[in-house]
Amino acid sequence: MCGVPCSLPLVEDLRSAPLPPLLATDHLRGEPDWPLVVVYADFTCPRCALAHVRLRDAPLRVAFRHFAIDAKHPRAVPLACAAEAAARQGRFWELHDRLFEDQGRTEDPHLWAAAVELGLDLDRFEQDRRSDAVAAVVRQHTRGGMRAGIAVTPTLWDGCTLLPGTPDADLINRLTG
Repeated sequence: MCGVPCSLPLVEDLRSAPLPPLLATDHLRGEPDWPLVVVYADFTCPRCALAHVRLRDAPLRVAFRHFAIDAKHPRAVPLACAAEAAARQGRFWELHDRLFEDQGRTEDPHLWAAAVELGLDLDRFEQDRRSDAVAAVVRQHTRGGMRAGIAVTPTLWDGCTLLPGTPDADLINRLTG
């Protein structure tokens, strides 16, 4: 220690923009009258998989946003794009659940097998997951989170506060009111 007081900025101090309100590209699950929580997550993150398990049966309306950074996890962006491609065929949540529930099987052959099991049009799935439009959605979510000061996955937002880390039972009880 040098003896000179040091003050590091908090993540909240580094924000350049507020968190975006609900977006047309958000994926929503839960009853409309349930409390809303926005979840920023990455399909390669074990803590996000645990958050998925803990939030899955909570009486919350969940809006999912990608926070996929390929420098941290090389499969993060391809998996996010695969989920968006499934969304274009109305199957986002099914692939979302599968990716979180079996994180050891996320390479392309496993994605194709999942797409077959979900009844997706494989040619369309493949074209969509590699499209600029799908990549733009993933970038929009990730950049919006970065500008708002999100630094870790998972991060939840309850409309007022950023809540980084895996939610525990106390936080879920507080969110459900």
